[in-house]
Amino acid sequence: MKLKTIGSLRHSTWLSALVFLGAAGAHAQDAAPFYQNKTLTIGVGAATGGGLDTYARLLARHLAAHIPGKPNIVVSNMPGAGGQIVARHLVNAAPKDGTFIATFFPSVLIDPLLNSGPRPIDPSTFGYVGNAKIEASVCMVRKDTGIKSLEDLRATQLTLGGTTSGSQVIDFPTVEKNLLGVKFNIIPGYKGTREVGAAIERGEVQGICGIGWSTLKVQYPTLLSGDMFGVMLAQEDMKGDPELNAAGVPLMTTLARSDTERQVLKVLYSQNDLGRPYAAPPGVPADRLAILQKAFMAALESPELKADAAKMNIDVNATSGADMKALVDDIYKSPADVVQGLKQALGRAQ
Repeated sequence: MKLKTIGSLRHSTWLSALVFLGAAGAHAQDAAPFYQNKTLTIGVGAATGGGLDTYARLLARHLAAHIPGKPNIVVSNMPGAGGQIVARHLVNAAPKDGTFIATFFPSVLIDPLLNSGPRPIDPSTFGYVGNAKIEASVCMVRKDTGIKSLEDLRATQLTLGGTTSGSQVIDFPTVEKNLLGVKFNIIPGYKGTREVGAAIERGEVQGICGIGWSTLKVQYPTLLSGDMFGVMLAQEDMKGDPELNAAGVPLMTTLARSDTERQVLKVLYSQNDLGRPYAAPPGVPADRLAILQKAFMAALESPELKADAAKMNIDVNATSGADMKALVDDIYKSPADVVQGLKQALGRAQ
């Protein structure tokens, strides 16, 4: 009887050990970070070499260190349609598990506000990861244009290079032309802002407007020195960049002739506060979005990324995903007459 009892105890102990080991293994598997052995893709809605691409590759070098599981991170350029291609991929085709995020021109976020018909993209459904740069957009022109002040723009035609409709280098000067009466002749079709810059150097076009100051600083780090082919003509922003303000570069808003025109420009230039946005697809689980949001802020605030950015001569000033969403929501509360004025200036009013 005693032997039977000892045998039963041994059998019971063995089974308990198997159950414990199995449970421990399952728990360890459940506890493994989701991103372990995964690849996180950053889709970029622009060509290589421009501002969006530059910031995405900077982020890609540092983001994994702040994500549990340290996934492999790749950058995939998906240029076209002013960032709409990557944005529609984000909504319609990208995996909804947190392994894909996108960065695009901020016009993508306000464009639905200006559409009278169906909205293929609803920014309120995005999972906002964060914004890497509060930007000041600018106009850079050749020195030989003969333009000495902003008022000269109403009397002298200036030929600008641009990319595609929906990008700021098309939309900003288009609004300024139609709203403020400046004589911009806009030539679209360049692959990216770097190509427009090369065209300015060749004398093919006279300038570019709506481009981020950080992008120009990467391409032309000595632009403010006065030794280059081009000069900074204006800031397309409500407050201006501290560096450009100190250099005396005027605000385009000084050409506004009424409060309504200033309000239209305010909505247009609000895109600057979303200069380098990052978003996840609709439907990404809340816990994974939270991981991405936390990692984004940690990466942008890390000494390693800041040192890397300094070497590249670019600035970073991160905005949280929550603050980013609040800003987009605020834009969508703009008065109807101001929105209508912006539509008319863009040539979208019906």
